[in-house]
Amino acid sequence: MNTIETLVATLSGWVWGPPMLTLLVGTGLYLTIILKGVQFRALPLAFRLIFHKDHGHAGDISHFAALMTALAATVGIGNIVGVATAISLGGPGAVFWMWMTGLVGMATKYSEAVLAVKYREKGEHGMRGGPMYYLAKGAGLPRLGWLFAFFTALATFGIGNMTQANATAKIFEATFHVAPWVTGVVLMVLTALVILGGIKSIGRFTSFLVPFMIVGYVGAALVVLALNVREIPHAFGLIFSHAFSPAAATGGFAGATIAAAMRFGIARGVFSNESGLGSAPIAAAAARTNDPVKQALVSMTQTFIDTLVVCTMTALIILTASSWMQGVSADQLTSASFRETLGATGEIIVAVAIAIFAYSTLIGWNYYGEKAIEYLFGSQSILTYRILFIAAVVVGAMMKLEFVWNFSDLMNGMMAIPNLIGLLLLSKVIKEETDRYFKK
Repeated sequence: MNTIETLVATLSGWVWGPPMLTLLVGTGLYLTIILKGVQFRALPLAFRLIFHKDHGHAGDISHFAALMTALAATVGIGNIVGVATAISLGGPGAVFWMWMTGLVGMATKYSEAVLAVKYREKGEHGMRGGPMYYLAKGAGLPRLGWLFAFFTALATFGIGNMTQANATAKIFEATFHVAPWVTGVVLMVLTALVILGGIKSIGRFTSFLVPFMIVGYVGAALVVLALNVREIPHAFGLIFSHAFSPAAATGGFAGATIAAAMRFGIARGVFSNESGLGSAPIAAAAARTNDPVKQALVSMTQTFIDTLVVCTMTALIILTASSWMQGVSADQLTSASFRETLGATGEIIVAVAIAIFAYSTLIGWNYYGEKAIEYLFGSQSILTYRILFIAAVVVGAMMKLEFVWNFSDLMNGMMAIPNLIGLLLLSKVIKEETDRYFKK
């Protein structure tokens, strides 16, 4: 097992080296330029379209339900433990690079959704679309589409399953002294209750849960920040200064280079908002709409909400506290930071938030995995996949955190490569669809 862990960690380091970071950010910058900053100029319109309903058009769920399903998958452990990991390994400057990933990632997320809706098709279990379809039908690269689906099916068990179960089990063990296997079994049962109903069941459930969980967490974070308002300017100062200069060792913090800030900021930012991975457009393809650009505008708000709102709240909570300089482990850092201001209540808030975030991510990523498996092996394989996915929750709850994160990073990177190639090859189509919509 140690050999496998070392191999996965080494491969993850290679995949998330400078070439990948350049490709991710570079693709987002390129799309931002050719789309004339669509994520900035059209953001107000995008938020209005969230609640717009296209009755009588192709699709399985509303714009709102599609967005909530995607947010269910993205707003998860990455927003709490992922941010803490980025700061622990990359210093405060990592937050800046998370922001940059989010800003250019909005253009990437928009582009993914345009292509997902444009090249989707009707399947036995509803609409199906995503990078595997626009790679095969749009770019004429079916083998690359197959590879994307294969890596997505594997990634489902990392970013969308074991990572979520593992972090929840760790925090519940530390806060409530609950055995990891007990947390795993409870999460497994709750997950099974929703996913067996398919996308419509998932859409209804996430439409109820996701707004509640995001507003609840952000509300609690704002209370803490209000009580520590004098520390907020200093926190922003740390973020901007250490984005371009090394963070020196202090207290229990080991220090971090600029390269580490960039690597872990971008990697954890992508882990959280998934821009460039190609996962969210699978949910976007299910939206009931008559125009690819409508759902694409709605989809890009996902990255804004995830990274620029929820992740920022977590980062400011950590940096206005002192635990990050005292050697507190990443999986306990956010909890410890809340505790500094709210006492035991802060720990409970984080534990409950992690459980709900993780649960929603399990639901959303199960759907992504289903569509990948359906593409690879046909609809008859979906039930088997669901059983394996449900069983993996318990396994993830009892595994080592480091291995789970490295496996997730590796699979995320392998998903991103074919998806980014598809986006670059089809950028002309994205631009044409965008120009058509705004001229109309």
